Amino acid sequence: MITAVMVKELREKTGAGMMDCKKALTEANGDMEKAIETIKERGLAVVAKKAGRIAAEGLVEAYIHGGGRIGVLVEVNCETDFVAKTAEYKEFCRDIAMQVAASSPQFVRREDVPQDVIDQEKANTRAEAEEEGKPANIIEKMVEGRAEKYFKEACLLEQPFIKNTDITVQQLLNEKIAKIGENITIRRFARYQVGEGIEKKECNLAEEIAALTKK
Repeated sequence: MITAVMVKELREKTGAGMMDCKKALTEANGDMEKAIETIKERGLAVVAKKAGRIAAEGLVEAYIHGGGRIGVLVEVNCETDFVAKTAEYKEFCRDIAMQVAASSPQFVRREDVPQDVIDQEKANTRAEAEEEGKPANIIEKMVEGRAEKYFKEACLLEQPFIKNTDITVQQLLNEKIAKIGENITIRRFARYQVGEGIEKKECNLAEEIAALTKK
């Protein structure tokens, strides 16, 4: 028997609607894990259907952190102005801006990474492995493995979501598309950090004090 408590638990775990949760549990004969997988599969199917639809509405979200030391602007697009005004959509945009502030990605997705950057990452890994005397077959595995690690660190959609590290930002995005029912895309972002890129003068406090006492 499918109880209201079971439906509530599945809803909290997946974010799916009450009727969708009840249907998934019924099909899974009350097996919570199978029901979760069913919800995920249906969500991915919805995402695939929505992917080709134009998303030209949305929001530009701003987030300031650390008393003004880090600032982020992120553009998140959806299909309609109605969805852009909803609390859930605004919260999602806020979460993405916070993700950018906390995890400092360089690109939205791996397709955005210039080929010369990928080639340089691979070349660096290959050179290090060769210097360590690794065999050729191991070197190639290391090169591909390091490239995948780079994508997961540098690309926003592949990073673990800061509020739930069990899922990636892409998985969070997929969940929102499935739940809201519109195509949603993270188009671009800009991240600013005070002093970033400026070469700071290294100083020795003891030497500065000693120099002042000699004057």
